[in-house]
Amino acid sequence: MKKSNKEIKITGIVQGVGFRPFIYTLAKSLYLNGWVNNCGSAVVIEVEGSEESISTFIERIKPEAPPLAHIKSIDVALGTFKGYSDFTIEKSSASQNRNVYISPDVSICSDCQRELFNMGDRRYLYPFINCTNCGPRFTIVTGVPYDRVNTTMNKFYMCDKCAKEYGNPMDRRYHAQPISCYECGPKLEVVGSDGVKVDVDDPIKYIVEMLLDGKIVAVKGLGGYHLVCDAENEQAVLVLRKRKIRDDKPFAIMARDYESAIRYCHISLEERKLLESEKKPIVLLKKREDYMLPEQIAPYNPYLGVMLPYTPIHLLLFNDRLNALVMTSGNRSSEPIYYKDDEAIENLCDIADYFLTNDRDIFIRTDDSVTRVFREKEYIIRRSRGYVPMPVTCEIFKLDTPSILACGGELKNAFCLNRGNEFYLSHHIGDLENAETLNSFEEGIEHFKKLLDIDCKVVAYDLHPEYLSTKYALSMDLQNKIAVQHHHAHIASCMAENNLNEDIIGVAFDGTGYGEDGHIWGGEFFTGSYGGFKRVGHLEYVKMPGGEMAIKEPWRMALSYLHKIGETVSEGNVLLACVDQGKAAAIIQLLEKNINSPLASSMGRLFDAVSALLGIRSRINYEGQAAIELERVVDSSYTGCYDYTLTQENESFNICVDETIRGIIADMKKGIGVGIIASKFHETITNIIVDSCNAIRSRTGLNKVALAGGVFQNITLLEGSVKSLEGNGFKVYVHCNVPSNDGGIALGQAAIAAAKINKTK
Repeated sequence: MKKSNKEIKITGIVQGVGFRPFIYTLAKSLYLNGWVNNCGSAVVIEVEGSEESISTFIERIKPEAPPLAHIKSIDVALGTFKGYSDFTIEKSSASQNRNVYISPDVSICSDCQRELFNMGDRRYLYPFINCTNCGPRFTIVTGVPYDRVNTTMNKFYMCDKCAKEYGNPMDRRYHAQPISCYECGPKLEVVGSDGVKVDVDDPIKYIVEMLLDGKIVAVKGLGGYHLVCDAENEQAVLVLRKRKIRDDKPFAIMARDYESAIRYCHISLEERKLLESEKKPIVLLKKREDYMLPEQIAPYNPYLGVMLPYTPIHLLLFNDRLNALVMTSGNRSSEPIYYKDDEAIENLCDIADYFLTNDRDIFIRTDDSVTRVFREKEYIIRRSRGYVPMPVTCEIFKLDTPSILACGGELKNAFCLNRGNEFYLSHHIGDLENAETLNSFEEGIEHFKKLLDIDCKVVAYDLHPEYLSTKYALSMDLQNKIAVQHHHAHIASCMAENNLNEDIIGVAFDGTGYGEDGHIWGGEFFTGSYGGFKRVGHLEYVKMPGGEMAIKEPWRMALSYLHKIGETVSEGNVLLACVDQGKAAAIIQLLEKNINSPLASSMGRLFDAVSALLGIRSRINYEGQAAIELERVVDSSYTGCYDYTLTQENESFNICVDETIRGIIADMKKGIGVGIIASKFHETITNIIVDSCNAIRSRTGLNKVALAGGVFQNITLLEGSVKSLEGNGFKVYVHCNVPSNDGGIALGQAAIAAAKINKTK
């Protein structure tokens, strides 16, 4: 039989994921000879044998690849037959190409889970069990290439048994960099709130007893510390809220397993897939009517954030009498999650009664990801652990696109770096409002540059002059600095994720963003593409009395809308009855004298105003609370809407909602329920979107619409808008793997900057 030689190059996430031993085993099973090794960012194979066997070999690579592998390309070329007598794994070749892909952190695999609870296995109940198919990756990597010496595992010297597994191509722990066992690996430790080690024989058993006793425990995870308590213990939940000074913002829970989770929430097939995926994100699920958990876990909220155990430590905590744990980020308000042991103990000692810690260092802090399902597809809210540093590939851009640093916004910050047409959105940094978070932002940028071997020549940033991310960008010693308007970035982000490269209609709804005219935008309609967007319509400007205080106190926005239409608030009036008359009078003075009352076209502030007007939420304890609770009361069985007007002014149109506010007031005075009013309001905003897009299409012929911005996290509005737009013949694009909120705007900034740079080139 005639034999052939093929040279194969495979790119993608193919290093540190068991790819070479997979190729070795596959080649051996087909009686092929040759070799495999790592070369730069690729795996290179030379294989010899019959044409039929080689074809089968190539066909089986992609479908049978290791679970953590993500193959980008497989290139095959005819080689010269050399007569190899065996198949071997060659020593990786040195390469100047350092474009190596790093895998995200991945939840414990089923094989390791079986070993964890197998009394006959040498890693029985070992809290750091892992293999090439699971465990820490991104959070322990200190540099490239991805070898043990370039991870925080480098201080642990492998015992003989682990070394043997590490060096055996037929073992699933072959070159598993975090490999360890009881003899040679990290160890658990219990520390009291006073910072003194608690001498216990079994740290897990001790901590489980403390949790059952209602104690708060700070548990060190993959990317930082969680604050944990028994989710079924109402008193413990209340204590955690009080100590963390977190009034209403929902806590996430970790359920023992799917069967436990479904006792608390409705779970669709797609939601279950997300829950049980190797990413193990927090998934927003609809609470059951017989919820059976303390309301204080997620007060005034129809949804509950649920995740399943993703580390051996989590599984061991549940290997007893606990069914669900509150598991919230181990931080103080507005600060990033703590990931260094000393810092965590120092800063969380008055919140946590105990610390369950270990001596495996975390190199880069990483929060849990938060996601949900929309129309049977993922609709991510916070992209972090399990997803980062996987790139977003934007095929519309050239492979030689210069590397750009996009600094993102202020809230929910994430930055973005590109390597050609691959755009790397960072892990969730948080709100850039203090030195600690800015530090995390700067450290993250330097780490990504090192991992990706990127020397940025261009920086993109938000127009807002006071954002810390903007100030950081402007301080860089670069000639090429590109300012990008906030809402342009939202639309470009949605376009880039969907690989759109043409003029479209963009609808950007959020809370605040610095506009090109110096006012606050947030209810915007655009036409254009990356090279240039034109603002063609917006919500009519209204004053924000007190500036940022109007965000924290939505009753101010309600009062502003009432003042605009000539409605007064007085003693005994049904409108804003909860507001002190003296404070209301002071705010009216601000409005009339135009003192500290910036103009805003913000859809987010309109939702706030209606929430306050209906008596749902007049003061907020976390971002978006008023709008979230307004959506909660919607009576979906009722249809109807309010009036509004679209007025053309020069080349743009204004959307005036004065009649909407009057209609709401009229319904309130008639005693119509808030659920019906909320439903009518949501349908009104949907109609505004459709009418505006129809008006734009009639002038421009554009038929594709991108919906972006934090307001579109409102699933009632998103579903209604997409359905109505599609019913009117529009092709609608929304986010999926990139957040629609400010966590995704860095991708849009980078895309716009890339288009401008490519055009200049």
